[in-house]
Amino acid sequence: MPWAAIGAGTAALAAWEIAVRVLGTPAYVLPAPSRVAVTLVKDAPLLWRDALVTGGEMLGGLALGSLAGVAVALLMAQSRLLERALGPLLVVAQALPVFAIAPLLVVWFGFGVASKLAMAGLIIFFPVSTSLFEGLRRTDPGLIDLARLNGASRRDTLVLIRLPAALPALGAGLRVAAAVAPLGAVVGEWVGSSSGLGLVMLHANARMQTDTVFAGLAILVVFSLALWAAVGALTRRLAFWAPDTLAITPGDP
Repeated sequence: MPWAAIGAGTAALAAWEIAVRVLGTPAYVLPAPSRVAVTLVKDAPLLWRDALVTGGEMLGGLALGSLAGVAVALLMAQSRLLERALGPLLVVAQALPVFAIAPLLVVWFGFGVASKLAMAGLIIFFPVSTSLFEGLRRTDPGLIDLARLNGASRRDTLVLIRLPAALPALGAGLRVAAAVAPLGAVVGEWVGSSSGLGLVMLHANARMQTDTVFAGLAILVVFSLALWAAVGALTRRLAFWAPDTLAITPGDP
């Protein structure tokens, strides 16, 4: 159990509550956690209706970005030419600001869910592709040579040796992707959308309803932690033999 993380979070919330009350900070500047909790309960139908939209965009983006990232990493691992061609492009594309890309995706894919899926998938693609590629590249050469001595083909070596050895690295990339998944969906909703938590938070901010903004952030944090935990559990199950997968739960010693 991540008792240290729970304790730290509880202490931070308590300090936040006390500071707001002692300093008399206006709610539109910084609402107390208790006020945010009241908003979560009071506006639950509105918040969770839009949360389901954003959650679906996060899951769809995670699936699309992960599949594309895995495919590109496998292709680069199998071809030096593709590695030299795509490697620099990945670095350049990853350096582009998210907010600069979002309006273009809305122009290309419209104001519907497609642009949000593309935004989330694009952000998720980079950590997955780079992590898996590094894992494939760092496979023990001795294992590869042994497989080839026993008649394994290039495809067999990839599927039976390199890919299993790279699972911990893939898990690490997916955990990063789970953490940033809300970013793509929410940014897409800010640029253009008719529903979703991003739109709710944007309208609430314009009306100085800061408690609603924090309520939306709290839901996004819950979504991210749930995805992070699910990816960690899946990685531990698939790569149970790797020591790296034993320390992927927040707060574990």
